[in-house]
Amino acid sequence: MYLKNSKTIVIKIGSSLLINKKKTIRKKWLSEFCKDIKGLLDNKKNVIIVSSGAIALGCKKLNLNKKNLKLDKSQAVASVGQIELMNLFIKTFSSKKINLSQILLTLEDTEQRRRAINAKRTFENLFKLGFVPIVNENDSIATTEIKYGDNDRLASRVAQISSADCLILLSDVNGLYTKNPKVYSDAKLIRHIKNINSNIEEVATKSISEHGTGGMKTKIDAAKVCQISGCFMAIANGLSIRPIKKIFDKNNCTWFLPKVSKLDARKKWIISSIAPKGELIIDDGAVKALKKGKSLLAAGIKKVNGKFNKGDHIKVMDINMQEYARGLSSFTSDEISKIKGQHSNKIRELLGYITKSEVIHKDDMVEV
Repeated sequence: MYLKNSKTIVIKIGSSLLINKKKTIRKKWLSEFCKDIKGLLDNKKNVIIVSSGAIALGCKKLNLNKKNLKLDKSQAVASVGQIELMNLFIKTFSSKKINLSQILLTLEDTEQRRRAINAKRTFENLFKLGFVPIVNENDSIATTEIKYGDNDRLASRVAQISSADCLILLSDVNGLYTKNPKVYSDAKLIRHIKNINSNIEEVATKSISEHGTGGMKTKIDAAKVCQISGCFMAIANGLSIRPIKKIFDKNNCTWFLPKVSKLDARKKWIISSIAPKGELIIDDGAVKALKKGKSLLAAGIKKVNGKFNKGDHIKVMDINMQEYARGLSSFTSDEISKIKGQHSNKIRELLGYITKSEVIHKDDMVEV
């Protein structure tokens, strides 16, 4: 049992699990969910909860309609709701003597290596102190350009940063089905997924159009991050009482199995980036060199897309615009535009100063 054998577990809960359609807080559900967490802690598990609900609770407090909120006002509403959310958790979890902490993250916090390492150390120290971190996206300061946009992908990055063994995405369905179970009686629950191929992507895409949301697509994106981080991931129904206990008892969910990965922690972080800043299109000769474990040199670069700085995550594409690798650029996009297609010994002459010869060093690059 994947959950039973996991030491560190990340659990994502959506705002619909905390607040029903009548805008009423589901206190009974949260109280029973608290028992689930207590059970995990009693079994010496480390637990991280990634929770939505700040904006929803802020709207409830201020009697506002979430659909009509503009970004700048939603940031203020999130600030109000964040206190409401934590008060709700503390009031409920203190009854079981569970100690809570709060961590607010932005996309940049997980995309920058130094910040990601700092977050990992914070999680580790909180576990030692016997606390359960409640993680949320920092909606009070995040803008559209620097947002995850959903807590599924945020949860997968938290799982990757914390070296979690298992991520559970509590949803309003049991998992990923072969068809929409609300429409087709012969729909079957897919219980185990090893490879996310075109068939799985298609099932998730159809799920979007049928349900009218992008919910399943973001869960597939989260699963991809988990698979290359050595982390199990489950999509499970969170609407029922004691959802974690139900996974232990019935295991009626979809499990994504991790891929065997020899990537070190640095390369896991590079490949898991969800917000690359640009693209480099390379020729066939460069692709062959990369396959042999070589670094990417300027001579093999045909085109530069996007604006980025040194150290930013970028995609490496072949001439057919198929993604081949991801890496950290040793140059800015402007610099690469000046040296692309040129031999490395001309870089100093073209730029007017001494710099590295590799556009992306092999140690900073991961094949996708």
